[in-house]
Amino acid sequence: MNPPFPSSIFSINKLEEAEKAAIYGTLIPDWVYDQYGIDRETLTVEGKRVVRFRCPAGSRALEISVWRRAGERDPMLYFNMVDTFNFQLLVLLVVINDPDAPRFNTDRDEDGNETQLGTIARNVHAEERAMKAGLAPGQVRPGLRVFRQSVPVFEQFVANMGHDMFLIEPLAYHNAIVFERYGFSYVRGLREMQQINQEFQPGGELHAQLTPDNPFRQPDAWLTTRGRSWAIHDGILGHPFTGFQMYKRIGIHAGVSTFPDGKW
Repeated sequence: MNPPFPSSIFSINKLEEAEKAAIYGTLIPDWVYDQYGIDRETLTVEGKRVVRFRCPAGSRALEISVWRRAGERDPMLYFNMVDTFNFQLLVLLVVINDPDAPRFNTDRDEDGNETQLGTIARNVHAEERAMKAGLAPGQVRPGLRVFRQSVPVFEQFVANMGHDMFLIEPLAYHNAIVFERYGFSYVRGLREMQQINQEFQPGGELHAQLTPDNPFRQPDAWLTTRGRSWAIHDGILGHPFTGFQMYKRIGIHAGVSTFPDGKW
């Protein structure tokens, strides 16, 4: 039996705009429409478009942005996915923002330049405020705590394309731990994650670099996922957190845990 959708982003992007919107619209969970009053047919609120699909013909990429209201600065949902060269599905970025929560300008340095989630520059003062407010590296607002509800929606989309798995790249340590909890395993990086956990234990090299003199490397940071992630974002590894890739098989929990019993 053929799947209801084409098997690649590249193939979907060749379709007419209405067909693309109908397919990609299934990636937006019901709670987005219901909670924020977005019209499912017109993708508008108060007559103004609040959903944008960026999926030009000839491209292997898809971007979805969903705002609570037209004109707001940050989308409450942003999603970026591509085909790999062997037509596997790779999620590059998922952002879910609480539009009612305070904003922290960690995405801009003190001169107003983009930080690319803190990877090319940092706004240390904004980051410290964000950290104290409970955010993780790369966040400008708290999330909506809906990742659990969103995973089945995406798995159904992947199944509708005829795939039994998809790939994702965690941009920070806490992302990788969260993905583990929802059933992902590693294509690349499992050994490194296990080593990070080991070195954060008392007596380890990373634990030895924790100090009360640095707000991002407090002595108890090793006890929590968020604490470790901020220390890693601050450079405690001696190199950026890159090169990690994970996968999720549809309907299967891999059972991987590189930070057993770790709290958020």
